[in-house]
Amino acid sequence: MLLAFASVSVASMAQDAVPTEKYSVATNSFWSNWFVQANVNYSAFYNGTSNIFANPFYKFPLGTGVNDNDHNVTTALGFSVAIGKWFTPGIGLRTKGNFMWLGKAFDSDVQKYLTVNEQVLFNLSNMICGYNENRIWNFIPYAGAGVGRNFDAKSNTLVYSAGLLNTFRLGKVVSLNLELAYNSYGSEWSGMGGVSPKHRVNQFAVEVGATFNIGKTTGWNKTPDVEAIKALSQGQIDALNAQLADANAENARLQKQIRDHKCPTTTNALDTKSAEKVIVSAPVSVFFNLGKAKIASQKDLQNVQAVADAAKANNAKIVVTGYADSKTGSANLNQSLSQKRAEAVADALVNMGVDRSNIEINAAGGVDTLSPISYNRRATVELK
Repeated sequence: MLLAFASVSVASMAQDAVPTEKYSVATNSFWSNWFVQANVNYSAFYNGTSNIFANPFYKFPLGTGVNDNDHNVTTALGFSVAIGKWFTPGIGLRTKGNFMWLGKAFDSDVQKYLTVNEQVLFNLSNMICGYNENRIWNFIPYAGAGVGRNFDAKSNTLVYSAGLLNTFRLGKVVSLNLELAYNSYGSEWSGMGGVSPKHRVNQFAVEVGATFNIGKTTGWNKTPDVEAIKALSQGQIDALNAQLADANAENARLQKQIRDHKCPTTTNALDTKSAEKVIVSAPVSVFFNLGKAKIASQKDLQNVQAVADAAKANNAKIVVTGYADSKTGSANLNQSLSQKRAEAVADALVNMGVDRSNIEINAAGGVDTLSPISYNRRATVELK
């Protein structure tokens, strides 16, 4: 009890003063958030006639016991290993094996024991206070069941287990363990003198060791705010649609101005050609995905078709300029990528009937002229 109170008091003082913001976490793969543990333990065993409040250090060294009505208790050293997985920040499973050996106790010979338990872990620190990967102390009660084997008596028994696991974070991978454990063994688990077949054997243990986090991922990421992402994407789409609507309206106005022109003189013909240039003077953009030179959406080519038609009607040249975003990739990689993007759009123009000799290709490399940065993954098309 003193150890339990001390562990809680010391660990609670080490917690962060700033409250943890609670939030949902994303589900990880099966191979994430595994852990292994290794501990040494000190145990006290009480049989059915033992005084449960007997001092386990009374009149006997480690691994021996006294057999009288006041005490009838024995102690043992052992070690344990476990492997487990956290399925959520608050709930996990572990398989724990515990090996112990007792000296001459209760008038019996040396005994060797192995217990294997399957236990459900409840991380109350995460369940109550919210997940925090930098939390120093985690308070983890558990309960479970398993089997026990007395190798010397060649007997087996069903084991019930419960306890309190305290972990103290030393780093991202390693934590210190302080565990208070209880195991209840069936009466058929004979072998210790003085144990009545009508009574269960109770074990209380203190364990100290370490937890090692393993697996593909050793933490939990915040759930993406899908609605915020949708709103941001829709806002960007609406802005582009508004720009396209403005461009189409201006295009229609200029085309009407050309159709309504009454005096097609030589000078006016030049003016008409100039007007045609104005119609498509604003560059048309074709967008690409990160690191790709394949046109992301064929819808972008609808506006490119208008430029192609104007170029064929006026025997004009087209300038295609490729870009990459400067935040990703090296300068050489971005230069090559922007060249390939420009060539991909030029190929599309050729498929639309534009003579390749009338297409001028430029590669601008990585730039950051547009925001967000992903808008720079594009190629522009305009009349020269």
